[in-house]
This record gives sequence, structure tokens and C-alpha cells, in this order.
Amino acid sequence: MQIRTRLTWQFIIIVAIILIMASMAIYFFSTGHRKEDFYERLRSKATNTAMLLIEFEEVDLTLLKRIEADNPVSLPKERIIIYDYRNQVIYSTDENNTLKISNDLLDDIRLKGQVRFTQGEYEALGFLFARKYDRFAVVIGAVDIFGWRKIENLRNILLIVISISLLLLLISGWFYAGKALSPISKVVSQVDDIGVASLNKRLDEGNQRDEISRLAGTFNKMLDRLETAFKSQKHFINNASHELRTPLTAITGQLEVLLMSDRPVEEYKKVIQSVLEDMRSLNNISNRLLLLAQASSELTDMNITPCRVDEIIWQCRDYLLKRHNRYKINVILGESLDDESKLILNGDENLIKTMIINLMENGCKYSNDQKVVVVVEFEPETLIMSFSDEGIGIAPEDIEHIFEPFRRGRNAQGIKGHGIGLSLVERIVLLHQGQINTQSELNKGTTFTLRFPIRS
Repeated sequence: MQIRTRLTWQFIIIVAIILIMASMAIYFFSTGHRKEDFYERLRSKATNTAMLLIEFEEVDLTLLKRIEADNPVSLPKERIIIYDYRNQVIYSTDENNTLKISNDLLDDIRLKGQVRFTQGEYEALGFLFARKYDRFAVVIGAVDIFGWRKIENLRNILLIVISISLLLLLISGWFYAGKALSPISKVVSQVDDIGVASLNKRLDEGNQRDEISRLAGTFNKMLDRLETAFKSQKHFINNASHELRTPLTAITGQLEVLLMSDRPVEEYKKVIQSVLEDMRSLNNISNRLLLLAQASSELTDMNITPCRVDEIIWQCRDYLLKRHNRYKINVILGESLDDESKLILNGDENLIKTMIINLMENGCKYSNDQKVVVVVEFEPETLIMSFSDEGIGIAPEDIEHIFEPFRRGRNAQGIKGHGIGLSLVERIVLLHQGQINTQSELNKGTTFTLRFPIRS
């Protein structure tokens, strides 16, 4: 069932219940009011008749019956019976004995003072009419034709009003639900128009105050992230293909030239050595791409363990110095590290090593003296690592792009590299809930500062 249909029926059911309950209350209270009003009229009429008979000596039974017969306020099918203290009838207009009055009923009237009862279509009232020396039991019964006619008319009116109201509710509810859901229908229509080739489109956010506008705004933010992700993926694939194609093309070209004719052994060795270097470069790119893909995944399966940051830094330093004996890596542990627990970072040791090696290698590679200074310090609940060099620096317009895959500064084009290291570093820092800041000045050097939360 569509939401519009469901809302319409819910609207009808709720209002119908309210209408029916209100109509039942009106009918119930009107019926109660009719009953009370009719019994008041019965008592008033019977009291007047009893007073004429008992208090005025000039009025005898014959005159009283004549008065009652000509009385314009007599009730429909009215029957009045008056009993003395011995339960003897002293006055009656019930010639056909329509009302059946027993001695028990008369005793009950004398005991309670007033009794209401019904017999067939008659509603009757019995009450005690007391005077100084006598106590009379008066019984009056009548049929409230006009009262019940009014109640029946009220019932018919309420049924007609409810029926017409439900019909109007069905029509108005359908249009109301359609009007209420029109912003959602508009959003659905706009979403249907957005595809892979049109991720630049955005939803109309309307007045930006109601829930639908906030939904459209949230969806637009998701589209922003999707568009950025698609562009990054496209850019990543294009650059990765280019980086992988370069060494493969070089290997293919060298081997093809080598096979064109016989050559001296030394030349074969030289070509093989060059091919081996290209293979190493290709292997290095592949490893970095795999690490970047792993670190970029939100579902990264990290092996979280307590890691001694100082030990990892020394291991990374030894690893780089063995591969590049001209590198200079100075490590400084701040005085704030007076407790070994301040050097414990919960994280993936392999990813942390990759991050530190990349920052150390970048600092050495882009410095004229191939030197980097690593400083480790501690602030309240924060471990800080900084990597500083006195190299070529980064241009201000390039700083905001240095963490994008395959993006390299303009002044670094002549230095061997692939533009993957810093993007990999940023992913690893974020995976460990850390922050990375960059300070750089052209031809004076660069400092990368990493901050990691340490929770005891």
C-alpha cells in the first residue's frame, strides 16, 4: 500500500473515531436530558393535580377530571392515580388500568419518597405528596412521544452528518496526503534523474527549515561525498595506470631492443640490470597501492596492539639507513616522556611503521643534506611526532593537495617518486584517530606534525 493511501485511511479512521465518539456523547447526553426533563414534567403535572384535589375544597373529583380533560399542557396518554394513606384510590384518570400499581410499589414510594419505573411504552413516576395531617402517594405515567421524536430526529441528523463527513474526509484526506507528500515525490523524482554521469546534480532544499528540506540537504551532502569519491577513484585509476604503465613500457622496450640482434655479454648484463630496477620500481608501486587501498577502506581489518613508538622509530631508522647509507636521521625524545606508558600507542604496528618510514624517507629525499629530524613529545593525553627537514619545501598552492594520491609539488618533479607516500600517511593517521599538520616554506624545509590521542 502506498504511503498516500495509508495516510488517507489513517486520517479517515482517526477523524471517524472522533466523530463517532462525539456523536455518541451528544446522543447519550441528549437522551439523558430528555429523560430528566420528562420526569420533571411528570412531577410538576402530578403535583399541580394533587394540590388542586387536596388543598382546594372547591375542586371535587368531577370538576378536577373536567379540568384535566381540558388542560392544554396534559402529557400524551397521561395517567394520574392518587392514593390515600390506606392505599385506597381517591383519584384516577387511568380508567383502563393501564398502569399496574402493586402494594409493594406503593410501600416503596412511601419508603423512598420517589420511585421511577417503566411499564411498556409508559414512563412513570411515583412520589409522596405529604401535607400536615395526610400523606398521599401520587403515581403519574405518560408516553414522551415528542421527546423520543426529537431524539430520533437527532439520531438521524447525526448519522447523516457522519456519513457526509466521512465522504468529505475521504476526498479531502486524499488531496491532503498528496499535498503533504508532494515534497517527497519531488525529491524522489529528482533522485531518479541522478546517475553516475550526473553526480553534479543536487536536490532542491526548499525552505531549509522542515524535515524534507533537511533530508534533501543530507542527501546533497552524501552526493558531495559520492562525487568526490568517484572523482578520486577516477583520478586514482588514471594515475595508477600511468605509474604502472611507465615501468612496464620501459621493460618491454628494453627487451624488444635486446632481442633485435646479438649483443656483447656486458650489454646484456646492463639491460638486465635496468630491467631489474624497473621491476623493483613496479613492485614498490604495487605494494604502496595495496597499502593505500587497505588504509583507505572503512572496513580495514587492523591488528590493534599496544606499540612502543620509540622502538618502532629506531627500527624504521635502521631499516632506511641500511638501504640508503647517505641518509641522516636524528631522533629526539622530549623531556616530557618521563614515563614509558606515554610512548604506548594502540594501533597496527605494520601501518605505523609504513607511516614513519614514508615521512623519514620523504624528509631525507627532498633535503640537500639528506637529513631529517624526528622529535617525539607528550602533551596531556596526546602523543606528538614531528618530522622536519631543510629541503626544497612545498609551494603554498600545493600544500592543500599534497595528501591526494599521485599529486606531487611542482618543484619535486625532478626527484624520483610516485606521489603515493603522503596520501598513505594521511590514511594511516586518520585510521588511528590522529591529526596531521603541515608547515612548509620554499627552499627552507618542511615539518609534518602528527598528534595521536593516548587514553589511559
